[in-house]
Amino acid sequence: MKKSFLNLFKAFTASAVLVVATSCDSEDPAPIGGGDTEVMANLKVGVLNGTLKESYTLDAAVQYDLTGSFIIDEGAILNIPAGTTIVADNGGTDVYIAALKGGQININGTASNPVIMSSADGNPGDWGGLTLCGNATTTAGVDAVAEVGGFIYGGNDDSDSSGVIRYLQIVGTGAQINSESQYNGVSFYAVGSGTLVDNVAVINGDDDGVEFFGGTVSVSNLYLENNSDDSIDWTEGWSGTVDNAYISHTVAGFSTVFEGDKANGNPKFNNITAISTVGGTALQFKKESGGTITGLSLSGYDVDLDMKDAGATSNVVFVDGYSPVAMVEDDETTTDVDESAYTFALNTSVVPTVDVADFDWVASDLSFDTAVLQGAVTGEVTLDASVSYTLNSSYIVQDGASLTIPAGTKITARDGGTGVYIAVLQGGQIFIEGTPANPVVIASAAGNPGDWGGLTICGNATTSAGVNAVAEIGGFIYGGTTDNDNSGSVKNLVLKGTGAQINSESQYNGVSLYAVGSETVLENIAVINGDDDGIEFFGGTASVTNLYLENNSDDAIDWTEGWNGTVDNAYISHTVAGFSTAFEGDKANGNPKFNNITAISTVGGTALQFKKESGGTITGLHLTGYDVDLDMKDGGATSNVIIAGSAADATLITGETTLYTLNSGKDATALDISAWTWINAGL
Repeated sequence: MKKSFLNLFKAFTASAVLVVATSCDSEDPAPIGGGDTEVMANLKVGVLNGTLKESYTLDAAVQYDLTGSFIIDEGAILNIPAGTTIVADNGGTDVYIAALKGGQININGTASNPVIMSSADGNPGDWGGLTLCGNATTTAGVDAVAEVGGFIYGGNDDSDSSGVIRYLQIVGTGAQINSESQYNGVSFYAVGSGTLVDNVAVINGDDDGVEFFGGTVSVSNLYLENNSDDSIDWTEGWSGTVDNAYISHTVAGFSTVFEGDKANGNPKFNNITAISTVGGTALQFKKESGGTITGLSLSGYDVDLDMKDAGATSNVVFVDGYSPVAMVEDDETTTDVDESAYTFALNTSVVPTVDVADFDWVASDLSFDTAVLQGAVTGEVTLDASVSYTLNSSYIVQDGASLTIPAGTKITARDGGTGVYIAVLQGGQIFIEGTPANPVVIASAAGNPGDWGGLTICGNATTSAGVNAVAEIGGFIYGGTTDNDNSGSVKNLVLKGTGAQINSESQYNGVSLYAVGSETVLENIAVINGDDDGIEFFGGTASVTNLYLENNSDDAIDWTEGWNGTVDNAYISHTVAGFSTAFEGDKANGNPKFNNITAISTVGGTALQFKKESGGTITGLHLTGYDVDLDMKDGGATSNVIIAGSAADATLITGETTLYTLNSGKDATALDISAWTWINAGL
């Protein structure tokens, strides 16, 4: 798709062949037009300007210049055959094409000969765009006045036809009228279902790609690239359908992929793929707007769903079962509307549901940097240690796929919070092949806690959460019956700045292991400056050797759901006040094993915490600097905790009911990590 639309113009202009295309009913008529009006005189010399009051067919062998407004009046029809090129003056709001109520435009491009409408440079805002006005219903009423052009639209004929649009590429639109109004690439004002719209590309628009103001028109096969406001926008109760849309954002500062507003006409969206390399918001719904969405794939957005005015998430139906997870929980004690309180993450697929190759007819210079990591890993993917990678958003290894990261690879994670992470799904594998001399480093540029998510691996081992449980982060599926499951290997890995917060209850960890099996190799892993846990085990049987965990704001090592693996050699350091614990065990007691554990705090705090009936067996424990050695948070028996071969020898701290001081078993020789030079690696 790396083709220049300017070169395409030249190719069309140089062609002396008249291209004849068919409309939805019959072949376009030969060029016609009676009279010697100024509009007709202009058309005969390749100029579009004025109001067309009778039917006319353009000539594909002629390059037309759009020098001002060109309006198709009621009763008139403009036919544009395949291969026609229209070059719009860089005239802002004065340059546009509009079909009024009762007028029709028939754009009959083909895949091999699309119709092109563009300014010469194709820059956003160069010209207005294409506007269609129809007689279908809109909540704005009959004979409403459009915000652009003052056009009249709206009636009671939902099957109204404004013509045909096939294989149209439109570039450089979105001229701004005032601070509140701009032209869109294509604006549909109360356009009816009798209008055929198929294969439309809007590129470099300074406002929306397409916008629907009421009406019932449906669109199939949309390609929307770098439209500065919303890619697909609708309001006034539009009730049509979009089938197959590919949307891309590579320029920062756009608004959204979707923006729905006002009354909910429940439009349908089938197979929508949207990709951003610059963060931003994907789906936004204002007032009571909503819709039904099937086959949604989002990659690279900071916010997946924004219910802008606190509308009910039930207004938005995800047929594939995606569940909105609140990113910030609303404070019920305040009467102010906190816009951030209505933002959500969605566990959507990152596997595209629309193939960009289907739009090979679009002339676009857009390409994605191969050093940017995001989306889905399918097949066998191996990174290159000589390349400086950027982890832009989620990078998810699919079932049956593998990701290999060779020794010495450096990956800079965008400071994008919860939208930036690496995950391995059930049946996928990751092979991080760092060495002590050349570890793999994945970190945000600043390395500040919560800058990005972390590494999540999902397996098929047992967990007390059951088979095919749903993870608290990402909505990933995990858990099975294969305790020797193999999710790959992670060796000599340094993570910095992880732990982005989803909401008050959930955060990413440095490393999250969901039902990971015993055949997975995990050794020499450092998690530094994490805003939640260093490493957390959710069930499973995985074991880890040589952990370095420095200043993780919650727990250094956390486990739940009956995890029963082993940690050999862990060095835990706390020098920042306010962390939770060195250990936190929760729920069922799978009696995991811990050998050679050193935890040192310069800021007090709690060392070992066990919730519910959790416990474990610890050998070679060295604790220094903690105010509380042992916290049996929910009154569990200290006998659940075996230290140095015996039930914990502990004394309640005066005045406490669950907090203990260990009388013995905490003074083993501190772990010598002087040879762990790999922990010092950075970007």
